[in-house]
Amino acid sequence: MSGIGENLKAAGEFGPFQRRLVLFSLFPCLSLAFHQFCQLFMVVDVPHYCNTDWIRAVGPNLTEEEQLNLTLPRDANGDYEQCIMYSPVDWDLDSIVAYGLNATEKCSNGWVYPTAEQPSLLTEFDLVCDRKNLNDISQSVYMLGMFLGAMIFGLFSDRFGRRPALLISILLEGLFGVAIALVPHFYVYLAFRCVVGASVSGIMMTLLALVTEWVGVSYRPQAVLLSHCCFAIGQMILAGLSYGIPNWRLLQTVGSAPIFILFLFIWVLPESARWLVTKGKIEEAKKYLKKAASINRRTIPPEMLDQLKCEAQTKSGSILDLLRKKHLLKVTLVMSCAWFVNSLVYYGLSMNVTNFGLDIYLTQLAFGAVEIPARAGCIFILQWFGRKKSQGGLLLLSGLVCLILTVIPEDQPVVITVLATIGKFTASASFSSSYIYTAELFPTIIRQSGVSLCSMVARVAGIIAPLILILEQYHQVIPMAVYGGTTVLGGLLCFLLPETRGVELADGTEEGQPTAVVHENASSSPDKGHVKVKDAGQVSENTKNTYF
Repeated sequence: MSGIGENLKAAGEFGPFQRRLVLFSLFPCLSLAFHQFCQLFMVVDVPHYCNTDWIRAVGPNLTEEEQLNLTLPRDANGDYEQCIMYSPVDWDLDSIVAYGLNATEKCSNGWVYPTAEQPSLLTEFDLVCDRKNLNDISQSVYMLGMFLGAMIFGLFSDRFGRRPALLISILLEGLFGVAIALVPHFYVYLAFRCVVGASVSGIMMTLLALVTEWVGVSYRPQAVLLSHCCFAIGQMILAGLSYGIPNWRLLQTVGSAPIFILFLFIWVLPESARWLVTKGKIEEAKKYLKKAASINRRTIPPEMLDQLKCEAQTKSGSILDLLRKKHLLKVTLVMSCAWFVNSLVYYGLSMNVTNFGLDIYLTQLAFGAVEIPARAGCIFILQWFGRKKSQGGLLLLSGLVCLILTVIPEDQPVVITVLATIGKFTASASFSSSYIYTAELFPTIIRQSGVSLCSMVARVAGIIAPLILILEQYHQVIPMAVYGGTTVLGGLLCFLLPETRGVELADGTEEGQPTAVVHENASSSPDKGHVKVKDAGQVSENTKNTYF
């Protein structure tokens, strides 16, 4: 009996139909990069001081310098304090000049930004002084949205299909992305950012599922790698956009509105034939299979199509198996830790781009550019050094770079930026390797649960990473020390895991069955250095719900 796999292979594994779909999937990666990091350029710190217009009531002819001298205290360096002012009094101007003011208080009437030429998120909503932490909190709210979106749209996609989930996600991202540029209050901005985060997660997760379910097994890694590289290119484009568009509302509109272009192609966007078959919609699946074969200039034998029927899904193991089986418990705990620290150091470095001392636009450009060779080179690193050494080594390097950054003086911005770029390189490569390594470690019947759990843990780290930056107010080295220390620990734990290069993937969770079984004569096989995947399709199938 022919199944959906044989029909998909007959329709073509990577013909024009699949290439068009992959091309369609690349554009949203640019949008993901924009929304992930655009706020960094909307809250660039600028000089500011308390608004002290109260003194104009008794001294309307004061110059700006005279007003500041009378109403603002100075710090140890002789500069005006940015977050405190002299308390207003009911005296006349002569008394204020004669006796001076001594009592101070926090800014009570807003702030003045003397050098700000264009409105930014920081200047418009006063994200300074006591409100400065709202910047990092809003980044966490966005990551919380991505966490919720992964759950909501994952369930929606599995129940109602990839196509409707994708179209709804695109619509939400476009509408709320543009609406952010119109918000009157910061807390409305937070709510809309959360929705955008959820929609971005829905787009990427659903697109990745759709691509992996149409593209042949041997071409899936290249398709995923292209999306990762396009995400890096999106970061580079963001650097240029933010440099050329200093007005944050205009930047938000320009970065959000182009997603609507995808609606011009919804008529050619297919549903997943594999999903249709699992739902018993055989005739609709046949229609898409015939269309794919026609575009690919292939022909599916009629008898193969006629034999297509709803196939029972493979029985999955229980998520409790991850806790009941000792060998699976070790893999689950170690890989969850690895994903957590990997996400923590990746977003910790990415969201700290404004504090490295050099021009933030050039730094962002370098951060995006370095990800392309990191993600592409990950394939060769895994082949040469194996999974365990690659995963552990890359995390160790990322953590060590962060720890080194804690002892570099602030007056060495070039050194700091170079080290941070190296850290971003290793963190990006480690992120890509974790997709492959994690899918190979878990047995087939529990792989979906294992990979999904690791992905959820990484999302939690993405929520926490911006909040750790708040600790900088106590000592500036604390965030990097936390990122570095935890990542080094996670890298060391990876060496407790088994190697999966050149092995068969395990199918069951029995106690007597190791997580990965070494293939007979693997050391003498001409394919040494590669994984012999008897269910490679399942590996790709179960990594489809994880992204960045």
